Amino acid sequence: MAGMKEQQFTEEKPLLPEQRGVDSDMQDKGEEASGGLQGPTAPAPLNNPPPPSRSTHRWHVFARHWLRQTRRRTSGVLPDSCEQLMPPGDWKEHDVETPYGMLHVVIRGAPKGNKPAILTYHDVGLNHKLCFNTFFSNEDMQEITKHFVVCHVDAPGQQTGASQFPQGYQYPTMDQLAGMLPTVVEHFGFKSIVGIGVGAGAYILAKFALIFPELVEGLVLLNIDPNGKGWIDWAATKLSGLTSALPDTVLPHLFSQEELVSNTELVQSYRQQINNNINHFNLQLFWNMYNSRRDLEMNRSGTVLNAKTLKCPVMLVVGDNAPAEEGVVECNSKLDPTNTTFLKWNKNSDVFFFQPGKLTEAFKYFLQGMGYMPSASMTRLARSRTASLTSGGSVEGSRSRACTHSDSTEGVGAVTHTMEVSC
Repeated sequence: MAGMKEQQFTEEKPLLPEQRGVDSDMQDKGEEASGGLQGPTAPAPLNNPPPPSRSTHRWHVFARHWLRQTRRRTSGVLPDSCEQLMPPGDWKEHDVETPYGMLHVVIRGAPKGNKPAILTYHDVGLNHKLCFNTFFSNEDMQEITKHFVVCHVDAPGQQTGASQFPQGYQYPTMDQLAGMLPTVVEHFGFKSIVGIGVGAGAYILAKFALIFPELVEGLVLLNIDPNGKGWIDWAATKLSGLTSALPDTVLPHLFSQEELVSNTELVQSYRQQINNNINHFNLQLFWNMYNSRRDLEMNRSGTVLNAKTLKCPVMLVVGDNAPAEEGVVECNSKLDPTNTTFLKWNKNSDVFFFQPGKLTEAFKYFLQGMGYMPSASMTRLARSRTASLTSGGSVEGSRSRACTHSDSTEGVGAVTHTMEVSC
């Protein structure tokens, strides 16, 4: 990928719906029936790019129609398969207007003092339900999240039941997707966030942290690829899109080649979920934009003049032979070694799909290293962890988990270390 000339795309900002209160069509009965979804009331955050200046009337009509259709389709009772995707809890759905269009956001809880919110961003081909349900439904994760407000962000048009964007709609660029997040943070009154991103979502959260470092206290980045695509990679992706159905084009991004062959039941399950829960036209737009991304402009301090890198504690996670393994290793080389943890799972390419409990444990110690959730309040998790260490498993895996435990007393993010964890 590196060294190849990137395919250049014209970046055109998507057009926004008119301001609320100006057009009475935004207050139609469909909005009332969907529970009066809350619109943004807070002022725009600092450094927001100005809105487009050209005429937007035709696009406003498209945007209003899309929003009404989405609200009507998602109001009321969701299909059974979708209900099963939602973790237990009092989740509330919102549509948040940002400088680059509407975002579907799902919230559980309220801001708790000065604690950050846990904000998630999913990968291409998924949404917050498909990507994070297993992780947040884990019993130990429930023990963690009762201390924090949780905010799931769906990329535009990727949520379950989303209506199809109109022909000609200009999907936000990766930079613009990151530029939507300050509005979400300010809209809900978050002091800051701890981000959990997967794949494309990890890229977006990293970009967000580079631009707005004061809003990000920590990042957990799974399968991040900081590199833009060169001509050869871009052409291969386009050819694959012409010869394969969209789900079959996206699945190799989510799973290793070995898992595509050996875990046919799991892969088939995700293929069906993508077919049934994601609008393919909208997904294609997101997929195209992700594949036209640019390199994340960051370098470890001292390697280049005026180097810029992530300032917050970061936990990088990747599985052995994962599609993004090479990218995650390169990302690690660009981060400050004094506040970066690199977790590599030596069996499955994606622990998010296969071993969410192990990632939950690592996330607990990551938060403790940032000064949150003292171990005294986590006795049940501690007992669970002790049992796992005394049960059967590889010597290497036990040694790695013991290392995590010892580092947690001084802060996981404060010590440079690479861990290989046996799944």
